Amino acid sequence: MRGRRRVAALTALALAAGLTACAPAMPESVIPGTEVVVGWTGSLTSTNAAASPTSGNTDIAALTRARFGDVIDGDFVADESFGTVTILEEEPFTVRYDLAEPAWSDSIPLDAADLLLGWAGAAGYFLPDEASVPDVPIPVADEFARSIDVTYAQPVSDWQSFVTVPVPAHVLGERALGIDDPMEAKQAVITAIRTGDDSALEKLRSAWNEGFEIGEGAVASELLLSSGPFVVAADGADADGAVELVPNSEFRGAVTPQVARIELTPPGEDPLAAVGEQVDAVQVRPVAANRDAIRELERKDFTVQTTNDGTLWSMLLRPNGVFSDVRARTSFMHSAPARDLMDAGAGVWATAYAPSTSMTAIPNSRAYDIVNEDSGFAQTLGATNADPVAERAAAGLPSGTRVCVLYDRGSEFARGAFSALRTAAGEAGWRVADCGSDDLQAALEKRDWDAVIMRVPIPQSPADIAAQWSTGGAASITGQTDPARDELIAQFAQTTDVYEAREIHAQIEATIVRAAVALPIAANPVVTITDRNLSGVSVRGGATAPLMSDAAQWAVVP
Repeated sequence: MRGRRRVAALTALALAAGLTACAPAMPESVIPGTEVVVGWTGSLTSTNAAASPTSGNTDIAALTRARFGDVIDGDFVADESFGTVTILEEEPFTVRYDLAEPAWSDSIPLDAADLLLGWAGAAGYFLPDEASVPDVPIPVADEFARSIDVTYAQPVSDWQSFVTVPVPAHVLGERALGIDDPMEAKQAVITAIRTGDDSALEKLRSAWNEGFEIGEGAVASELLLSSGPFVVAADGADADGAVELVPNSEFRGAVTPQVARIELTPPGEDPLAAVGEQVDAVQVRPVAANRDAIRELERKDFTVQTTNDGTLWSMLLRPNGVFSDVRARTSFMHSAPARDLMDAGAGVWATAYAPSTSMTAIPNSRAYDIVNEDSGFAQTLGATNADPVAERAAAGLPSGTRVCVLYDRGSEFARGAFSALRTAAGEAGWRVADCGSDDLQAALEKRDWDAVIMRVPIPQSPADIAAQWSTGGAASITGQTDPARDELIAQFAQTTDVYEAREIHAQIEATIVRAAVALPIAANPVVTITDRNLSGVSVRGGATAPLMSDAAQWAVVP
């Protein structure tokens, strides 16, 4: 789509077509000669995103790995063109993962070996620093029906997405066990898992973690195999971060590609100037300096979409020292409403931020509506008619009580939100000390702050909620503990009914609200700009392949 670049691409594609006349035909949906160039800040370092889940690797996996479905805004959306997932028994909890008829781009079918391997990876067989075999039941594999039946020790809420196929079993078997025949390699993988062969499993573990890494120089073709709509072209990844993808001729999913080539390339120093010239799509952070440029592109009919990046701006309080008492924490939050902090932090981009009342649910999702309604946030931490000065005094804190507030000095939003907090809380008699840092993570770990304004990941699963909000959670910031919350989180992780899960989710949020240790402010936005001649771009919220997940729907408009 880019002038001389397009002519060159058309010539190259025509030449390639002549050289590969005997190759399998592309899906009928592909329009020959079309290309899309994306300004991309990632890089491809491994074709096993399960072992190396960087943003770049998950972007490529979204294009090159078919799956039973995706979790979108907290809800699982099935893709039955890949296969089906069905609960067979409630006790013991048993799930069947049954493939349709997908194939790898080398024409080798996906089958029970691929599913069993994906299950083993998810179950912990190949952890990079742990060689022991988990004590869990081995799934029953039906090699003819291309399915596996997994029996879990207890129900799991993410049963639909637990099993994926990150890498081809025949490639892993070939590289780890030295077996040339792909079907024999598949069988060797099955046997190793079924029998618990320590020697074979250790070789598989090493190859799982290291065998799919992309280094400098030529990449072995088997590392680029795809089960998704696109495949990384031979020599299609370079050291500068560019990746070239073409349609997978073996893909027969529900939505097949329309464009003949996607190029992911570094966006340069001025991504917005490149849109419409060097690139067709780019994502940027909304800051004051780029508001006018994006508005001008919008006026010229470029498409501008605003979504969240999977993180939430919030103010978190340590339940120690000045904030040992819940009344003190509540009073401080009442002194500076979240909306005031958001408006001051967002500035000219205020409309791009989605206000939130939840630390654990994605704004505008179906779960969020239930959590927002039932958590008690509006009555406890939301707008109140109480006098903040009287509230502070009632908590036993004199005027001038010092609060050390940490924030990232390099963040435009954090600086604005802190300024608003200092002004508003000051009016209520608090003395807000500027404890901003140029190294937020290092300052967090010192734990000599009382409050912090920062972005935190929005939990995507019960495991994420446990990491952030359970006692001793690995990602806990406040360190606040609540045995009742721990019990709810454990119950949530074992709840398979989506409607019951939402009710428990709201109860978890209610414990956080009652503790008054976190004030959600707004989901952090990312802005996607696409050229006038590119249609079908649907950007998802969240951190996992937000732009690439639906690239099969992209189309070039004449």
